Amino acid sequence: MWEGTPALVTGATGFIGAHLVRRLAELGARVHAVSRRPPDVSGHGERWHAADLGDPAATAKLVAETAPEVVFHLASEVTGVREPGVVAPTLAANLTAAVNLLTAVTGSPVRSVVLAGSVEEPRDGLAPGSPYAAAKAAATGYARMFHALWQVPVSVLRVAMVYGPGQRETSRLIPYATLELLRGRDPELTSGTRMVTWVYVEDVVDAFVLAGAGGAAGEVLDVGTAEPVSIRDTVELLARVVGGAARPRFGAVAARPLDRTQRSDPGPAERVLGWRPATELEEGLRRTVAWYAESL
Repeated sequence: MWEGTPALVTGATGFIGAHLVRRLAELGARVHAVSRRPPDVSGHGERWHAADLGDPAATAKLVAETAPEVVFHLASEVTGVREPGVVAPTLAANLTAAVNLLTAVTGSPVRSVVLAGSVEEPRDGLAPGSPYAAAKAAATGYARMFHALWQVPVSVLRVAMVYGPGQRETSRLIPYATLELLRGRDPELTSGTRMVTWVYVEDVVDAFVLAGAGGAAGEVLDVGTAEPVSIRDTVELLARVVGGAARPRFGAVAARPLDRTQRSDPGPAERVLGWRPATELEEGLRRTVAWYAESL
């Protein structure tokens, strides 16, 4: 299905996006990779495009020029900050960009559009816990509207806490704790009681490829493991994998307000896509530690 298929990937320099670009290229797709600041060199034969998806005209031009059959929208501003000053930029990066892209593909011959949602989106009538969660939830609502009103073949994958090799955002929990432990330093963390749902990056890519192949239009699916694990248990496992004398310092950092337990239900993704997470947490952490150890 993928050989010669024109596929558009936004957010292609990001953690998931970079892995997805590589996988699609390996499958034979003609990959159009999008970023505000593309790299100078193509790593896997993909063609790079510079575009600001916050600009509706630039987004429409991008879609017209690339004529994609499949679109993966991963461009996002991921932040857990709870400050009024991040509301507007988070709205533009996560909602406006998604709406501009959905508008641009409406009425086009695109066969599948896959949006990256988030496990942080509120459920059970709860208020969003952050500007990021609010913007992601709104984008999911717009995606459902575009499908219902104008038959845009869009699905949303609500991705859990992704980890794995190649994550260069070193302020994120797993990269930060891994690098500190590898350097023999004690990572400073919250109490660690928060329960989060982890998912290995290559398993996430599997889900996006399956959704992009079709059959998920109109669906909102969780991409994560069924059982959440506390941050404390996760980092203690990570410390055992790394070895050495360094130990995590829990309680050294204050918890953020409205940090709730994360939950994912992979059942619908298994029924619709035939997807389920394949990588156990310890094995995924071992692969992750090995990558960071080589990069030091």
